[in-house]
Amino acid sequence: MATEKDKNVVKDTFPVEGMTCASCANSIESMLKATDGVVDASVNFAGKTVQVAYTPRVTSPAQLRSTVQEIGFDILTEHKTQEELEERQAATLSALRKRTIVAGLLAVPVFIMGMFFHDTFAWGNWFMLALTTPVLLWAGQRFFVGAWAQAKHLRANMDTLVALSTGIAFAFSVFNTVYPEFFLKRGLMPHVYYEAVAVIIAFILLGKYLEEGAKDRSSSAIKKLMGLQPKTVRILRDGTELEIKIEEVKVGDRVVLLPGDKVPVDGEVVAGTTYVNESMLSGEPLPVHKQPGDVLYAGTINQKGSLQLIARKTGGETMLAHIIKLVQEAQGSKAPVQKLVDKIAGIFVPVVLGIAILTFAAWYFIGGEAYLTEALLSTISVLVIACPCALGLATPTAIMVGVGRGAELGILIKDAESLEHAHKLKAVILDKTGTITIGKPSITDVIWAGSVAEQEELEQLFFSMEAQSEHPIAQAIYTFYKEQGKNAIQPDHFNSLTGLGIEADFKGQRYYAGNAKLLNQHGIKQTDDLTQAARQLQENAKTVIYFSDATEVLAVFAVSDPVKSSAAEGIKAMLEAGLEIYMLTGDNKQTAAAVARQVGVEHFQAELLPTDKANFVKELQTRGKVVAMVGDGINDAQAMATADVSIAMGQGTDIAMDVAGITLMRSDLTQVAKAVNLSRATVRTIRQNLFWAFFYNLICIPVAAGLLYPFTGFLLNPMIAGAAMALSSVSVVTNSLRLRAKNI
Repeated sequence: MATEKDKNVVKDTFPVEGMTCASCANSIESMLKATDGVVDASVNFAGKTVQVAYTPRVTSPAQLRSTVQEIGFDILTEHKTQEELEERQAATLSALRKRTIVAGLLAVPVFIMGMFFHDTFAWGNWFMLALTTPVLLWAGQRFFVGAWAQAKHLRANMDTLVALSTGIAFAFSVFNTVYPEFFLKRGLMPHVYYEAVAVIIAFILLGKYLEEGAKDRSSSAIKKLMGLQPKTVRILRDGTELEIKIEEVKVGDRVVLLPGDKVPVDGEVVAGTTYVNESMLSGEPLPVHKQPGDVLYAGTINQKGSLQLIARKTGGETMLAHIIKLVQEAQGSKAPVQKLVDKIAGIFVPVVLGIAILTFAAWYFIGGEAYLTEALLSTISVLVIACPCALGLATPTAIMVGVGRGAELGILIKDAESLEHAHKLKAVILDKTGTITIGKPSITDVIWAGSVAEQEELEQLFFSMEAQSEHPIAQAIYTFYKEQGKNAIQPDHFNSLTGLGIEADFKGQRYYAGNAKLLNQHGIKQTDDLTQAARQLQENAKTVIYFSDATEVLAVFAVSDPVKSSAAEGIKAMLEAGLEIYMLTGDNKQTAAAVARQVGVEHFQAELLPTDKANFVKELQTRGKVVAMVGDGINDAQAMATADVSIAMGQGTDIAMDVAGITLMRSDLTQVAKAVNLSRATVRTIRQNLFWAFFYNLICIPVAAGLLYPFTGFLLNPMIAGAAMALSSVSVVTNSLRLRAKNI
C-alpha cells in the first residue's frame, strides 16, 4: 500500500462545494479514503477544502471529483486562479442571499397568518400552502437534494435532518388542508404547521448565510497575502516595454519596477537603486536599500527609485507563493483534538434520527392520538435543533483564524498539530549561533605563537582550509582574509570533522583548524601564553578557533558574533510565559557562559555535537517536559526533528520552512513567546467552541424532545429550534474570529 512518503504519491488541495455540516465533511472524507489510489484525505469544513494524497497512476483528479459528486458534492479539480475562486464564492453567496431573502419575505405573512389568524379566514390554510410551497421547494431545495444524495449511499447529514423535519411538517399540513375531516371525525383539530416549515427554512438559510460570511472573514489572512502580488507586470523584451499578466512572466525576463510597485517575482536587481519595504517578510517597518546584485522577493513593495531585475523564480516558486501554500495547508490541516470530534460527528446524525424516532414513539404511545400534535412538534424540534454544524466548525474555524493571525505576525505555522502542541510547552531549547546571536561572526583577534616560522604561508593555508568549509565561522575567516587580498592554495587533502573543525594535509604535514575538543582528541599541545590568551578571549564572549599542526597550536583566532538586540527581551518574555530556557551550543564553555549571562539564560550546555543536542532534547522529554527546539532549521535539524515542536529562526528560507513546524519570519526571539501565546489563545478558543457546541446539544435536544413538558408544560416551538440551531453555528464562528483582534 502506498504511503505519503512514496515518490509516486501526489498531495493536492481542492476547493469543495456543497458542504453544509461536519457530517458532509465526514462523508466526503470516507468516500475518498475508500477510493483506489487514495492514500489519505482530510476535509476542512470551515475552509471548504480537501487535501488528498493519491497515486496518479491509480486514480486521477477527475475520478476523485466523480466520487465526490456521487454523494451530492463537488470538488474543483481544475486549476482556478484566486480571482476565479472568489467569483464562484461570491456567486454562491449571492444565490444563498437571494434564497434567504425570498424565504424570509414569504415566511413573514405565513407566520402572521399561522400564529394570529389561523381560524379567522376559511381560505387561510390554502393561502399559507401557496406561500410555503416555494419556500420549501425552491428556497429549501438544497436540503432535499443533499438528503437524497446521501440516502442513496445510506448516509445522513444536516440536510437529512432539515429535509425530514420540514418535509414531515409540510406533508402533515397538506394532508390536513386537503382532508381535514380525517381528524375532525376523531374529535381532533386538524392543525397545520406551514409557519414552522417556512420560518425554519428561513432561519436556517439566514444562519448559513451569516456563517458563510463569517467563515469567509476567517480566511482573510490568505486574501491579504494573495493581494500582495500584482496582476500585471512590466517587462523589457527586445528593447520594448510590455505589460503582461503575472502568469506569463518567465524566468530570465527583465522586469521593470516603478516607485510604489509591488515586486511581482523573486529576482536579482540588475539596474537602479531603491528602498524596498520588506515588512511582509521581516516584520521590520524600515525600508531596505537595494542595488545591483541584491535579491528582491515577490510581495515586497518598491518605494522610491526605479529599477530593473531579472526574474529568478516565478509563479508557485516564489517566496510569497511558498508562504501562501504553507498557510493554506496549515489552515486545512487537522488538530489532534479534531479526530475525536470527527468520530462524534460521524455518528451524530444517525443518533439524532434515533432520538427523533424515540421521541415520537414516546409521545404517541403514552398519550395516543390526543398527543399526536405534540409528538409531531417534538420530533420536528429534535430534528431541527440537533445540527452538527457548530460541532464541525468549533476546531477548524479557530485553527484557520489562529494560523492566519500568526501569518500576520510573521509566524508561519506548518500544521495544526504544531499549533496545538505549542500550548503544552514547558521547555524551550535555543541554539546560540543565529538564534541568540546575529549569526554573522567576524574576526576580532589573531594571535600567533612566537615560534612560528613561515607565518605568511601558514596563513594562506589556514585561509584555504576555511574557504572549503560552509560553517558560518569559516565564512567569517574567509571574508577576513579575502579582504586582505589573500589567495587560496590547494591542500593535498581536506576533510570536515563534524562538530570539531577541519583537517588538511600540506607538504606532507597534517594541519587542523577547530575547537578545543579537536585539540584534546588529537593530543595537540599549546603554549601557556596562547592558553591564557584564549581564556581571556572566551571570557569576553568570543569564540576561539585553534590552528595547529599535528603536535602544537600555531595560532589562535577570535571570532565575535554579537548578541541580537532582541534576545534578552525575547528570553524574558519566554520566562514570563512560564517556560524553562536552555541554551545549547557547540562553542566552548567560557563563550557560552558569557553569552548566557548577557541574555539571562540560567541553563546552558557547551561543546555539543548535533547528536548531543538531540540527546538533550530526549533527556528533557523523559522528565515529562514538552520541548521546543529553536534553531536555524539546518544545523539543528536532528534536535528539531526530535523535539515536540520545532521552531526555525530566519527569513523564511525554503529549507527552514521544510524542517520546522513553526517558522519565524523575523530572527527575533520575542516571536517565540508570541507563537506560544498564540497557540494558547487558539487552543482556549477551540475548547470554548467545543464546550458550547456539546453543551448546546446536551441541553437543547432533551428540551426539544419535551423533557420539561411533564413538569412545566413547556414544549419547544420548532421555529425557535430553527433559530437556535442557526445561532449556534454563527456564535462558534464569531468566537473564533475574536482571535483576530486578540493582543498576542
